[in-house]
Amino acid sequence: MINLNVVILAAGAGKRMQSSLPKVLHNLAGRPLLAHVINIARLLSPQKICIVIGHGGEIVKQSTAADDLTWVMQEQQLGTGHALMQAQSHLDKDGFTLVLYGDVPLVSIDTLRELIQQSEGKYFSLLTALVKDPFGYGRIIRDPETSEIIAIVEQKDANADQQAINEINTGVMLIPNIQLHSWLPNIGNNNAQHEYYLTDIIGMAVKENIHIRSTHPRNFWEVMGVNNKHQLAELERIYQKEQAYNLLESGVGITDPARIDIRGELSCGSDVEIDINCIFEGNVKLGNDVKVGAHCTLRNVTVESGTIIHPYSLIEGAEIGENCKIGPYARIRPGTKLASKVHIGNFVEVKNSQIALGSKANHLSYIGDSVVGKHVNVGAGTITCNYDGAYKHQTIIEDDVFIGSNTQLIAPVKISKGSTIGAGSTITKDTPEDSLTLSRTKQVSYTEWKRPTKLKK
Repeated sequence: MINLNVVILAAGAGKRMQSSLPKVLHNLAGRPLLAHVINIARLLSPQKICIVIGHGGEIVKQSTAADDLTWVMQEQQLGTGHALMQAQSHLDKDGFTLVLYGDVPLVSIDTLRELIQQSEGKYFSLLTALVKDPFGYGRIIRDPETSEIIAIVEQKDANADQQAINEINTGVMLIPNIQLHSWLPNIGNNNAQHEYYLTDIIGMAVKENIHIRSTHPRNFWEVMGVNNKHQLAELERIYQKEQAYNLLESGVGITDPARIDIRGELSCGSDVEIDINCIFEGNVKLGNDVKVGAHCTLRNVTVESGTIIHPYSLIEGAEIGENCKIGPYARIRPGTKLASKVHIGNFVEVKNSQIALGSKANHLSYIGDSVVGKHVNVGAGTITCNYDGAYKHQTIIEDDVFIGSNTQLIAPVKISKGSTIGAGSTITKDTPEDSLTLSRTKQVSYTEWKRPTKLKK
């Protein structure tokens, strides 16, 4: 293992994003661009990670602050060489520095490990790529006899022959720290942009007869940067299709790989089926034989084997047991735990509640801050009235309770084991076991009453 420092350049203003939000904080797959790069850097177990910030620097720092990150301010954005100069004092004297970019979010861990392996612990290594249209990129100049890299020429400084070269510089490089400390102070700005190009160190390495190695990413999209929202949307689709294809390879059934969004981590058991336009956020785990219907959103959810989630359901911060049936159009909110064989039907909302084996709420109900026992039937239109205007209170519904339709349970209240609640009741007191409880006013009809009508103009 080499002694590795990582420097992430993230100081750009991102004017073409047409946004007050710093470019590196725009989301891809539900996380800021910069967060993707930091996560990849951490997988390399570096000695330190330095992030060079500038535009909106304090916002960037606050949004991704962590104990293992060192923040460096670049007050003026004068090029990549200038940016790395700001971090120089934080870099070790020996080992290597890996340069990454906060707006290049999809470089893979395999590609970076290959780059590090190419260095053999002693060589300067570049990540280059072969492209059909190299416009806008720095060109890799090689010796015609030895094929050794001898220079990188930026687009605006390249002549016609150089612009025809289709091997480009991705900007990702692994530099020996001993040489880096001597090279950085000698970078000048005598170029079309009057900027300090980090690529100038290539010429310094050649002069010192330091061998430069290179490798290519497995996919070009790994080194695609984000400069505008069109490119951000393009990378989003690339990322999502890649996630979908990985799931398909592992045996997950996906109706349409172009219509799935994974904004976090999704793990699936065997024979999982996912219909179109589903969104998975945070950490989602699906057990064997789980089926997720169209247009569902699952956020930080565990779903055990055999459960069916019907279309248009939203589940967040919940634990769903085996062989449950959810939806369609169900909403399950944080703090909810469903045991096996629970049914939560259409237009039912459950919040911060535990529901035990085999219980059902199939239609148009709200269950909040409740503990529901086994084999309970909650009738359509039932509401647990858990909020008194200042505090939340708990409703306890014990085993084998049957609650009639259009019932209000005024918390705190306990519906005891075996109770039956008559439809249309408002329950304010604990009920006795194995009994029928009703709460209704006398039905009255007024034969002389007339329905209001609009006056004719």
